[in-house]
Amino acid sequence: MDRKLTNTPLETATHKHYLRNQRWGFSWALWTAVLWGAWYIPGTALWFEHPYVDIDMNDHALRLSATAVMTWIHAILVFLFLLIWNGSLGKLTDYGRTIVRFRHISKWYALASLCGGPMAIFGSYMAMGYVGPVFAAITSLFYPVVGAVIARLWFNEKISTQTAYGMAIIIMGGIVVYGPALFGTMDSTNNLAWLGYLGGIMSAIGWGAEGAVASRAMDVTDPDVGIQCRFSFEVLFWGVFILPILSIFTELPIGALIIDTLSSSQAMLWMVLASICHAYCYTSFYRSFTLIGVGRGEAIGNLYGVFAVIFVAAVTLQLPEWYFVLGLAFTVLGSFVMFRESAESISQLRDVAAEDTV
Repeated sequence: MDRKLTNTPLETATHKHYLRNQRWGFSWALWTAVLWGAWYIPGTALWFEHPYVDIDMNDHALRLSATAVMTWIHAILVFLFLLIWNGSLGKLTDYGRTIVRFRHISKWYALASLCGGPMAIFGSYMAMGYVGPVFAAITSLFYPVVGAVIARLWFNEKISTQTAYGMAIIIMGGIVVYGPALFGTMDSTNNLAWLGYLGGIMSAIGWGAEGAVASRAMDVTDPDVGIQCRFSFEVLFWGVFILPILSIFTELPIGALIIDTLSSSQAMLWMVLASICHAYCYTSFYRSFTLIGVGRGEAIGNLYGVFAVIFVAAVTLQLPEWYFVLGLAFTVLGSFVMFRESAESISQLRDVAAEDTV
């Protein structure tokens, strides 16, 4: 009987392996949260520097175009910092080998870049510019629900009952954040606040979808190389397609915005700081997926809302509204509920059919 209760060496080693993966996955996801929360400080400060501070709040076409320019320059800088990271790790050859395999591998990173760049990062800058950093941070908090649901429906990533409860709590937190706006208790003088609300929704859907899409390729690629590919495509999408189309077919001063941003030392200082935070936040983000899965990685990364509120309060010396704090509490609680599973729960993250190729 004692023999039955004693784990075999293989079972013990397997348990330690899963426990180590869970611990490292948790650590990378937590670093995601810290750096992501810090990103909202320079990301918001950028709106108060030339040329962005000079744009009339009511000129939403120019303001949205400025957001696009901001996002493109941001993507270029993130790409450069990732280049330094992968170069120091000796992974540039692997990066080149991965990105040229578009049909089977890098197409997923291209799709992830559309979800994460023109949708999520662009939407988050919108939310920061039209409403504020605390709102932008907290409204994105239900992106783990989006990611977990897509991962479940697409490639059968396991969602336990406990994870489902966590998702429900996170959704409740999102309702608490959006509720006051829907009932008119927020600033009624800001007629364009709806663009900020839309940006918050875009960021939540975009980042959730990005995690699921990128994870589709990370079964066969290195996560550091994957994030480099993802930002390579984002730079191309903005610089080759979106911004040139806006410049050619509209009268918006896209070129002037780019030049003014690059020539403004203060704007570029905030841009560089934001890009450093995001480059290594994303590195941690993708690494966590390979260890604990999309749903769990995004759930723990969801704690960025805590750090964002703390950082913003520390810098501005102002506490957020009560419903922001309440919504934050729900989303954080939901994240912990999603994570509190046994180490063996990560033994099989995805169940992709054998005949289904990447």
